[in-house]
Amino acid sequence: MSEPVAADEKKPPVEYVFTTDLPEMFDQLGISLLITTYQAQFVMALSSRTRGMTMTLRHFERPTGLAVQGNRMALCTRRQIWTFRATGELRDESGVVQPYDLCYAPRSSHVTGDLSVHDAAWVGDELLFLNTRFSCLCTLNPDWSFVPLWKPPFVSAIVPEDRCHLNGLAVDAGAPRYVTILGESDTREGWRENKATGGIVMRLPDRLDLHASGSGAGEVVARGLSMPHSPRLHDGQLYVLDSGRGELQTVDASSGARSTVTRLPGYLRGLDFHGRYAFVGLCKMREHREFGGVPIEAMKDQLKCAVYVIDMATGQTLGFIEFTRGIEELFDVHVVPVRKLHIFGMEDDAASGLFIVPPVPAPSASLPPPPSQSPVRPKLTVVPDPGS
Repeated sequence: MSEPVAADEKKPPVEYVFTTDLPEMFDQLGISLLITTYQAQFVMALSSRTRGMTMTLRHFERPTGLAVQGNRMALCTRRQIWTFRATGELRDESGVVQPYDLCYAPRSSHVTGDLSVHDAAWVGDELLFLNTRFSCLCTLNPDWSFVPLWKPPFVSAIVPEDRCHLNGLAVDAGAPRYVTILGESDTREGWRENKATGGIVMRLPDRLDLHASGSGAGEVVARGLSMPHSPRLHDGQLYVLDSGRGELQTVDASSGARSTVTRLPGYLRGLDFHGRYAFVGLCKMREHREFGGVPIEAMKDQLKCAVYVIDMATGQTLGFIEFTRGIEELFDVHVVPVRKLHIFGMEDDAASGLFIVPPVPAPSASLPPPPSQSPVRPKLTVVPDPGS
């Protein structure tokens, strides 16, 4: 294990340790990680470097769900959903190209109000997100704070009461497929009454209909979970984090049968895959009202805040990064298939020195079209903020 590392001297102290072979693993896989923590209010970009790891911290107010798709990224925060775009080639003020494979910079934000947004995902060109406060799956429209698309059939009204704590979204083949819910309740914060065993996984209908009831409104495929999060589909298999038990599980969507892949020392939240490897977020339990009364509370003093790398073929832990100071909870974890990842934020006047411009056209030429959504990065020029 390496020595503790301070992520950014200009920020509140954040220290972490990692297994010594983790940088080599990241380099061989050609990946980096994006991580959010609403508790510490950071978005983190984590990449490998020679015999070590490098981390960029960017402050956003209460960041939760991430949606990453090629050149664009969406970030859900307390009152806004931010859209980032890849900058293309990154140069400093003297014109020197910076050593990043991919750099995301904020381009716009949609003011939603405090919706307690959780998971989000791109479906084609549309961003879908879970509006936990209003208990519904939504999308964005420039005229409205949010546009509801679907609500659980047991929720009778779209009101700001967090009736069931709708929190996790699984997308596959260009469509939303499954959600996780902490409790089947139709009263204000009613999910809290049975949070230890009241969690469910629901299959979404093929056609989202806000007013549907009964058949076609979605169906429960698994019950008895403890505060589940982060449902994900990978290689045709449905996975879920049974957070209150600290377990990564598979779910048989036909029978509802669940099987434990591995048990980890944390309240689990945030899950992504790369090939045969799973990247799982772990949290400590900070306070009783939110987390108390679930099975994993019995080992509260042993819980870690970390990201663990799991070999899905064996269930074994291959490595981890553990936060030892400054961060106690994670929310989302995303694998980005580049070795050197960078992200810009809005703090410390960072955006003042950031310019993303198209190539200068010849006098008779028209302006080029905007960058496409494809993974090919546009050839743009950026002047980064000093010290980034």
